[in-house]
Amino acid sequence: MKKQLYLFFLLVTTFVFAQQKQVVTSIDTIKNKIGAEFKLSIKTTVDSSSKVIFPKLKNFGALEVIQSYPIDTVKTDGRYELIKKYGLTQFDSGRYVIPSIKIFIDSKPFMTDSLLVEVANVKVDTLKQKMFDIKDIAPADNSIGNWWKYLLILALIIGIGALIYWYIKKHQKKKIEEEIFKTPIEKATSLLNNLEKKELWQKGEVKAYYSELTDIARNYIEEAIEIPAMESTTSELIQGLKAASVKKKMTVSQETIENLERVLKQADLVKFAKSKPLDFEITEDRNKIQKAILTLDSSIPVEVPVEEDTLLNEAQRQKQIQIQLRKKKKKRIVLTVSSVAFIVVATTTFFIVLKGFDYVKDNIIGNPTKELLEGEWIKSEYGNPGIIIETPKVLKRVDLIKTLPKDGMALIKEMQSFAYGDIHDNFYIMISTLKYKKEGEIDLAKSMDGALQSLESQGAQNMIVKQEDFETKEGIKGLKAYGTFSKINSVTQSSAKLYYEALLFSQDGGLQQIIFFHEEGDDYANQISERVLSSVELKQLSK
Repeated sequence: MKKQLYLFFLLVTTFVFAQQKQVVTSIDTIKNKIGAEFKLSIKTTVDSSSKVIFPKLKNFGALEVIQSYPIDTVKTDGRYELIKKYGLTQFDSGRYVIPSIKIFIDSKPFMTDSLLVEVANVKVDTLKQKMFDIKDIAPADNSIGNWWKYLLILALIIGIGALIYWYIKKHQKKKIEEEIFKTPIEKATSLLNNLEKKELWQKGEVKAYYSELTDIARNYIEEAIEIPAMESTTSELIQGLKAASVKKKMTVSQETIENLERVLKQADLVKFAKSKPLDFEITEDRNKIQKAILTLDSSIPVEVPVEEDTLLNEAQRQKQIQIQLRKKKKKRIVLTVSSVAFIVVATTTFFIVLKGFDYVKDNIIGNPTKELLEGEWIKSEYGNPGIIIETPKVLKRVDLIKTLPKDGMALIKEMQSFAYGDIHDNFYIMISTLKYKKEGEIDLAKSMDGALQSLESQGAQNMIVKQEDFETKEGIKGLKAYGTFSKINSVTQSSAKLYYEALLFSQDGGLQQIIFFHEEGDDYANQISERVLSSVELKQLSK
């Protein structure tokens, strides 16, 4: 009989040992310096169909989790060996116990082994290490957040605009100085020189070359000899030139007129009959035009101008220059604005195609909830019973007692409320804690109905409500409600659809409430709500 009992206990012990060894706990070192990493390993071997859940914790007892490593998987003989590692640390010296934690295998809990570790203090040699006085309190950094980006973009746009304006102004001024001359012969000579610099016929643009060449000659004749040369045919121009030379008593040789007529006819053949003169012919035609213009100018009778007329002509020329400058200035401004607008539109379009419209809107134009998400978060405790929560901004105390009905106020001993934003905004976070005069069990479902009715009384419409149990990481259970509702903007009378979440907890006659809502479909706000929810910690009621 004793032998049978012995065998029975041996089997039981073996079974328990096997159960305990299904989860093996180990650590890389049991002694480390302050702030150094202890690498905790949890290993289990399961079937291929088994489901294993390792905990997601921020702390293992007094040690902080600084790194949760990915699960290593090794397949051996049809079974899987799973190894989960955590990086732990502690910033105070002493001995600490890493407590047992639950590992769920196919929904069954298994406990890890507890371990004792030691965090050694760092010795400081004050004889060799020079000591310094404590620094004075530094002034707070009054930074302007992300505004420097917008200032940089604005400065860049202004810089580009100024550069374009300067470039256009420089070339326009040079062009005006070239275009406005004291006499027609100066203008014609300058234009001929500029025509040669363009090298049109050398590039194969013979038609364009002859067109500009003859226009220079016609313009000179029209301005200097005062006959309608620009709209006349070649024959009409030659006849008008002969008549004007007789009338003005100009000493123009027949050779000059014939050379001019020959070049004009050559130009007509090039422009209308697609004639292609040889290179030396083009050079000769250019020389004939220049010689004809110079000969015509020298044959015009010279009238000695009165000094007053000379001054008047110079004044008219300066006036003409100023008029041209004003016109060019307007054109310069239009070109600069158009160029900058084109650059901005082209750059924006490029990023929209590359990154999408939402990226451009959120990063260039700005997004309030994105700035909240990416800003510096604050972890703080609010109310009594205390709620420890992490939020993008500090919640400010608000007075909600006045909004309660009189019969409700009679039941409340103490109420504290904190919020960010306004109930009428499209993004809102609110925390409330209550202590009732009479202690007793609180019906969370009824309390949740009251909270949602309060939202409806403040303008929420078409409310969709879903409820489920909620549990904090410390294991405190509560009730969660979530869904959507519509809200009318009292100013614009436009309707917005909002997503909301509400959490309620009760303990020892106290009620803790967290509620927030934001525009539906706002990804940044969704990330904020997830982060806020995951940070909730509750404290016990203080009497």
